[in-house]
Amino acid sequence: MVVLGVNAVFHDSSAALVIDGSIVAAAEEERFNRRKHSKECVPFSAWELPVLSAKWCLAQAGLKPADVDVVAYSYDPSLAVPFDGDVTAGEWEGLRTLYATRMPRFLQNALPGSERAKVEFVPHHIAHAASAYLASPLGDCSVLVSDGRGEQASYLAGKVRDGRLSILATQALPSSLGLLYEELTMHLGFHRSSDEYKVMGLAAYGKPKFVDDFRRLVRVRDDGGFDIDPVDFTRFAPKRDADGEFVGAHADLAASVQARLEEVLLDRARWLHERTGDRYLTMAGGVALNCVANARIAREGPFEQVWVQPAAGDAGTSLGAALFAANKYGDRVKPMATAALGREWNQEQLARWLDRAHVEYEQPNDIARAVAEILADDGVVGWFQGRSEFGPRALGHRSLLANPRYPDNLERLNAIKGREQFRPLAPMVLEERAPEIFEGQLPSPYMLFTHSVKSPWRDAIAAAVHVDETARVQTVNATDEPLVAHMLQEFERLTGTPVVINTSFNTAGRPMVDDPRDALECFGSSPIDALAIGPFLLRRSGVFRTRSTRREESRAV
Repeated sequence: MVVLGVNAVFHDSSAALVIDGSIVAAAEEERFNRRKHSKECVPFSAWELPVLSAKWCLAQAGLKPADVDVVAYSYDPSLAVPFDGDVTAGEWEGLRTLYATRMPRFLQNALPGSERAKVEFVPHHIAHAASAYLASPLGDCSVLVSDGRGEQASYLAGKVRDGRLSILATQALPSSLGLLYEELTMHLGFHRSSDEYKVMGLAAYGKPKFVDDFRRLVRVRDDGGFDIDPVDFTRFAPKRDADGEFVGAHADLAASVQARLEEVLLDRARWLHERTGDRYLTMAGGVALNCVANARIAREGPFEQVWVQPAAGDAGTSLGAALFAANKYGDRVKPMATAALGREWNQEQLARWLDRAHVEYEQPNDIARAVAEILADDGVVGWFQGRSEFGPRALGHRSLLANPRYPDNLERLNAIKGREQFRPLAPMVLEERAPEIFEGQLPSPYMLFTHSVKSPWRDAIAAAVHVDETARVQTVNATDEPLVAHMLQEFERLTGTPVVINTSFNTAGRPMVDDPRDALECFGSSPIDALAIGPFLLRRSGVFRTRSTRREESRAV
């Protein structure tokens, strides 16, 4: 079976390709159209299909639209909740039927030649769930999905046996943990459906002073669901404009909602375990990108292991829909071995890009060693290697790398990226070295859990340690990521420190770089000291300035 998965209804439009049960390609539309979260105006626009990423997925496999057997669409219009307005039930039913019959035409117009393909509408939360339980290597497991909204619900809990999902609990709208967090995000002056991670970072600076209030407002039920009352956030902290000042109450409010979110998710995980007895839990949905909550479930919950889909947000539903359809029609689905499912360029192609851009570059004998030397001398390096990552985390393919030993590199990286200064940075470390430095669920290859930093290391990697003495760790397996592993080994040889800072290769408001043009534009417009693109190395103005030189220049100014 050739199955093309499509996510288009909500934000983070994406496409994924599964052939004979194997994941071949997956990419977000934003990496192609360069619009953050890929939606031009509104988050709900079913007609704005991920045409570019879908065409690339097929091209990656050498296929045409006519070769597709099934188009799996991660939304079922027959389940949609009627919108508000003067529409009768009968009229809505007619609109819904029309929507369902026209959707295949939308897809055919986007991918001419795909007319023979069967269209499979996969409910939004089923697609989320499948992206976890079918992509994970764990087999039989429990599954928990939590996000803002699907067609009718905001939450799903179930168990998986032999690749089949049994739903044990759902939560109908309007109660939604994801929407609660979105509303808080807007109240704090950030963007809805995209900036929730900023609230998570801000929460570490506050105290959960209002958590008792939120325990009354957000209540769990015996049937596995929960109830959320309308919240007047101004009771706790003033509404902040996008460019307004933060006050202590803002951080305390963030900490309080974060704490209650963790409590509810942990309680629901325990409820689920009581009914399944499973050793493993898989998770997806936008709320599953909350790595602080994930870490608490892993640390305090009843499951031996927690596996979270790297593209846990809506982008991952294209993959989940494709896996679900492949499994439904009889293919033996293989686990997700890597998140590096996007585009890549070979050495010859990269050289042509660099020559066309008329930039000075060199080809070191050992690119990993050359980068380690720049990092050891406190340079910031753009790292563009291999296939781009699927999902919101840079995992050593489209990354900005820096030295964690200097505390002021936190401010420096955030300034380069145009981010708020309370935002933390993430450490990457070899898988076998991680237990010496960090406590928490290990290995952690997808940067989806926070870990406590052991006290002897907090000063040694100060720029990677958040205010609450945690870090969002990415562990690196040398077999899976030999080039990154070699760079880490060389950096430790030079500095004695086995950790490097890894953050996404982009600046604020822009998608992560994906192709060579993106990398060159970001390097050219940002104070990044070097760019390692394949085997080639570019240096700022042809000369790398050492840390001591920069400090002398700063004092002179």
